[in-house]
Amino acid sequence: MTETALDQAVAALMRDTAQRTLLKHYQRLTTGDVVSKAANDVVTIADTESEAMLAEGLAKILPEAAIVGEEAAHADPAIFERLSDRLCWIIDPLDGTNNYAEGKPPFGILLALAEAGETVAGWIYDPLSGRLCTAHRGKGAWLGGERFTARPSEKTPPIAAISLVFADEERRAALLEHIAPHYTLVDIPRCAAEQYPRIGLGTNDVSLFERTLAWDHAAGVLFLNESGGKAARPDGSPYRVDRHLDPGLIGAASPALFDQIAERLARMG
Repeated sequence: MTETALDQAVAALMRDTAQRTLLKHYQRLTTGDVVSKAANDVVTIADTESEAMLAEGLAKILPEAAIVGEEAAHADPAIFERLSDRLCWIIDPLDGTNNYAEGKPPFGILLALAEAGETVAGWIYDPLSGRLCTAHRGKGAWLGGERFTARPSEKTPPIAAISLVFADEERRAALLEHIAPHYTLVDIPRCAAEQYPRIGLGTNDVSLFERTLAWDHAAGVLFLNESGGKAARPDGSPYRVDRHLDPGLIGAASPALFDQIAERLARMG
């Protein structure tokens, strides 16, 4: 299958799934439609319906690829082993579920295709606006069908969204003391499907993530890197989906902004 044909098939599936599951239930959830699966983490009927539809559709597009869905992996951690398979679909059926459950944006769908642990293609879809971001390894990034290049905000100091949700108390205090004063801090959207486009579009310059699960970051990391920004581990090593339980990830609108905050993190220890 050509990249163009793959993009068309995946985009059609994402739009159809969003219409038939996410938008169908948006702002219409009942108490029984939302279940807590961990601290600060819920799952809704829209998550499960979306994942089932996406998994079925992706299996038809590339039958030879394994499938790792967020909700399936939560139910059966053995599914994580598929992340190192020769080919693997990675599904976040509803990114930003907490926002969605509260009846507010942002939320989206994240899909990625990995090859032996490395992301080779990614798609980020916003059902409310219709914004679609795509990227293929070594081939560039696209936004709404147009070639896309990341751009910093050019603000002084740079704009940073620092995720403290999964940082322990000591780490949180260190980030606020040693990193925050060098940036204009903005709230995190609690939605990677929104955060990565914000970095590329010049809304934010940098973002720090503690938890780096594959379904949250595979597509966004590739999109940012292919658009000329930089997303990697704080030591500069590449993000791999089969190492997604390792903590720490930086996303930046340019390599220079990445190096700047990475150096500050290194000095922080």
